[in-house]
Amino acid sequence: MKSRSSAQVPRWKCICAYDGTTFHGWQSQEGGNTIQDLIERQLRKILGERIRLEGSGRTDSGVHALGQVFHFDAAWSHGGEKLRLALQSGLPRSIQLKTVRRVAADFHARFAARGKVYRYHIYLGEADPFTLAYCWSLNRELDWPAVLAAAKVLRGKHDFWAFSGENDRTYETTVRDLRRLEVVRRGRKVTFTFEADGFLYKMVRSLTGALVSVGLGKLTAVELAGLIKTRRRVPAVVTAPPQGLFMLKVIY
Repeated sequence: MKSRSSAQVPRWKCICAYDGTTFHGWQSQEGGNTIQDLIERQLRKILGERIRLEGSGRTDSGVHALGQVFHFDAAWSHGGEKLRLALQSGLPRSIQLKTVRRVAADFHARFAARGKVYRYHIYLGEADPFTLAYCWSLNRELDWPAVLAAAKVLRGKHDFWAFSGENDRTYETTVRDLRRLEVVRRGRKVTFTFEADGFLYKMVRSLTGALVSVGLGKLTAVELAGLIKTRRRVPAVVTAPPQGLFMLKVIY
């Protein structure tokens, strides 16, 4: 691929949604069964050259998205909507390009992001076949006062090392500002909504697993506070299964 200056080639910002059930996550990898790989292959068909996408972040195998953001540079003179339609025409129905628009050359899907919002879905009981692929189906009740107390402990700016799914990963810092953690229950359906300036690898699924463990009496809010302070992960901080997790929005 030839080197091209950003002043000569337009930069495009895209928002997409996808059902992650059958994919190996967002990020390109060997085998090619990722959302990034499929979109890049379609771009190559349209433009006749390899175009690399820059995503706002990766989602793991089985995780879904309503508002994943990515950008790329490409010489296309027919407008964002025609580019969106051309891209969408070669993608499976499980991937939807919601918007494609031209942006300033210095926009970066990852580095310009000021925060992200994720939502995790839980079903208390045996979820039906139409719900099962998009939630964590639990066959036990949770102690809701305990869960709400634990959520209060987790909110705010903390070192979330103990809630990273890959503790040998190198981070500049593992401090994150969990600006919002909402717990909503409607009948048997429960949602945890997380908003932060950034997330560690598998942090949302680990926080969800910790909250469920508190609800099951395996952890207490006081013990959670201790884990934050000591930066120590314990077996009760389980990683919630991927199918209940949705990336809702990237904040710029």
